[in-house]
Amino acid sequence: MSKLFQLVLLLLLGISCSVFGQGQSSDKIKVYISGNKENNTPSTSSGTVSGGTLINGKLFPFQGTNYQYFDTTSYINNRAFLNDKIRTVVIASYKHLEKEIPDRKFFIMECSNKNGGKIFPHRTHQNGLSIDFMMPLVKGNKVFYGLDTIGSSHYWLDFDNEGKYSGDKSISIDFDLVAQQILSLETSARNNGYKIQKVIIKTEFKSLIFATPHGKKLKQSNIYLVNSLTPLINSLHDDHFHIDFEILK
Repeated sequence: MSKLFQLVLLLLLGISCSVFGQGQSSDKIKVYISGNKENNTPSTSSGTVSGGTLINGKLFPFQGTNYQYFDTTSYINNRAFLNDKIRTVVIASYKHLEKEIPDRKFFIMECSNKNGGKIFPHRTHQNGLSIDFMMPLVKGNKVFYGLDTIGSSHYWLDFDNEGKYSGDKSISIDFDLVAQQILSLETSARNNGYKIQKVIIKTEFKSLIFATPHGKKLKQSNIYLVNSLTPLINSLHDDHFHIDFEILK
């Protein structure tokens, strides 16, 4: 089933077209951020990632030194909220990566609704502990950002089982950097009383990740990358990887 067909199917099921909007209006973002001033009360994540709520969720910054939220329309439609501890985890991880890879920019994708709960078309993302991270790309062994700023339509890009972009086989996923990000996020999470519960990624990519230098370290860790997914969910996790966090027990 093609990503385009999946998009049409989701729209027919009644998902708001605003979810798939694009645009990078700085004025809209400034107005939205000013209207979502947060308090100092800690966040509370209740229930599970697939059936929960978020109280006092905190808005993720639209951009930082080496990272950016991927889509304006998604952002101003309340889809970039997190548990405050998880927001801290991600920002700390980006600061760590900035030291290791000073010139690399990263893109964060959808998080949770302002108050948690269902957030179409995701099956999880309900309690502020789930995040989608955009796959880092290269073209001819050089960093490539050409597909990173197309907005929510990024979710519908197609990559084959080798991580090559269907529209241009010279563009491919940097699997070593995927592993490096996951390892950094796990370290940051544990420093803040959390850990990665699971990583959802196209299962055909696992062997390609584990074959890289950072991937070998990832394979030796206790971080769980899913072993199997339904064909639909598997095909939807080729342009990004999804992480669910949980509190350390």
